[in-house]
Amino acid sequence: MIDVNNSNQQRNKFYTRVLIGYAFAIFCFFLLFCRLWVLQISRHDGLSKSADKNRIAIVPIPSKRGEIFDRNGEVLACNSYTYKIDIIPAIAGNLKDILEKLEPIMCFNQNDIRNLKKKISETNGYKPITICNKLDAYKASWFAAHYFNFPGLELKARLLREYPNKDLAAHVLGYVGKISDKELENLEKTGKIGNYRGSDLIGKKGIEKVYEEILHGRAGLDELEITVTGRPVRKIRSIDPIAGSDIFLSIDIKLQKIAEEVFGDRKGSLVAINPSNGEVLALVSKPSFNPNLFVDGIDPESWNYLNNSLDCPLINRALHGTYPIGSTYKPFIALAALELGKKKASDEIFDPGYFEFKGHRFRNPGSVAYGIVNMNKAIVVSSDTYFYSLGLDIDVDILHDFVKQFGFGQITGIDLDGEKRGILPSTDWKYNRYKDKKLQKWYTGDTISLMVGQGYNSFTILQLAQATATLANDGIYRKPHIAIKMRNCQDDFVKIAIDDSINIPLKRDNISFIKNAMIEVAHFGTAKKSFQSAPYLVAGKTGTAQVYSLKGGRYCTDNINENLRDHAMFIGFAPADNPKIAVSIIVENAGWGSKEAAPIARKIFDYWLLQQKYNDR
Repeated sequence: MIDVNNSNQQRNKFYTRVLIGYAFAIFCFFLLFCRLWVLQISRHDGLSKSADKNRIAIVPIPSKRGEIFDRNGEVLACNSYTYKIDIIPAIAGNLKDILEKLEPIMCFNQNDIRNLKKKISETNGYKPITICNKLDAYKASWFAAHYFNFPGLELKARLLREYPNKDLAAHVLGYVGKISDKELENLEKTGKIGNYRGSDLIGKKGIEKVYEEILHGRAGLDELEITVTGRPVRKIRSIDPIAGSDIFLSIDIKLQKIAEEVFGDRKGSLVAINPSNGEVLALVSKPSFNPNLFVDGIDPESWNYLNNSLDCPLINRALHGTYPIGSTYKPFIALAALELGKKKASDEIFDPGYFEFKGHRFRNPGSVAYGIVNMNKAIVVSSDTYFYSLGLDIDVDILHDFVKQFGFGQITGIDLDGEKRGILPSTDWKYNRYKDKKLQKWYTGDTISLMVGQGYNSFTILQLAQATATLANDGIYRKPHIAIKMRNCQDDFVKIAIDDSINIPLKRDNISFIKNAMIEVAHFGTAKKSFQSAPYLVAGKTGTAQVYSLKGGRYCTDNINENLRDHAMFIGFAPADNPKIAVSIIVENAGWGSKEAAPIARKIFDYWLLQQKYNDR
């Protein structure tokens, strides 16, 4: 007999289980629906972009860097074609076999192989990796002829920055080099990193650095569809790169070459400026260096030499070196005395070969006595005694404010990096410079030393050239500059804007007096051996700047280490009646300015005023 109650209980349990199963299935479908809602609707835009990123690859196309030319169109920095070999690891196969096959044209050491393996391990296998980035035409042709033996390897042409004149004008041009981590971080902060995708070079020094944004151009890109493994399928779109603009400099490379050759192996600096517009015609810093060494990464041996050399070839002496300028300061001191009403040009003193103040004797070089001297004679024969005496008449702070107008101790703002301010002394400067209260006080003896360009004075050769150009231009200050125009990729020329000139309020009679005294220096005074036969009129001033104090002793070249010997200096402009060029020159540790620096100026003037005119005809 069947138990009806038991049968009903089993049926009820079965229905209950079915209902629970249905409920669980519905609940699962509900969760799935909610998830699909989130993926397909709520997060659709974000996930779609992520999918595109997985499907689309952006391949940057580097722009062609602008070239650099001198004022006459001579090439100073250009791009030359060279070749590189890229490997696609997923296609190429065994790396060891490939490198063995490439032995006829290149050699890999163990360090190269380790670095290459590391780069390969960090990619998806389809990203090209450069295994050689500087192949000449012969090696490139060999590879092209054997290309069928190298699946997964590609030969590509690339642009290489080149400086055809090597170390000539290197401190003006600067150089490009591989982007450092610090520079990369700065590009990211400034939002410029996208423009450097696909490029690993950036301007490091000189014009290459200052005008980096103009020279670099704008990178392009290819947008590619790729598989999940990274293999390209098709090109979706392409944006062409925009080449950087060419830059034309005020530098005359022929004048620059003459100036550097005249220095020979001597250390020093020269700056030549056109007084009428502030264009820098030549800028020399000796010794120099070859900027080509830095383009693909400098080798350790060359870097150690350049970085550790006692001659400091990497330092731009014209902008970064600061010096006492000796007697080349005297024309500006004399002009200050006239303008400030502290001295008349006709006032005379007796020069016994020294100036005595409170028991201390400030001597002329060699203790030469010039007898009765006025301002004109004092400039022509370079009487230290006369100028020492002005230290009792001219207040140091008033002098500071006067010569500051000519650019002494100021940043000129030239379009090169690394410019130093130097030191234009004043009572405030000395007070802030020293912590010891005894050293903070300004003494009359300090002022006396300044009158002959010594003491705390410390200026750059650029500042001295700028002051000389301003004097030649009758007190009209024009900002020194090197880049004068640029040419964009449409071949349109654009002039580079320069700041307006500044007129220093000077009396014409005083300027004429100083100029005439400097003409006598060049043709009848301390520089006459260099200029007495010149077919043009020169205004100049020689100088000999002490490197260290003799403390009353006598100067003897043979008894002094070379690096402690006096610097030879010269400033001048020509033609004196219509200046076309102004120069300042220092030959380090060379001695007398009349013997070592003035002859350099003569060769510079001869080329610019005579030979260049002949060439133009």
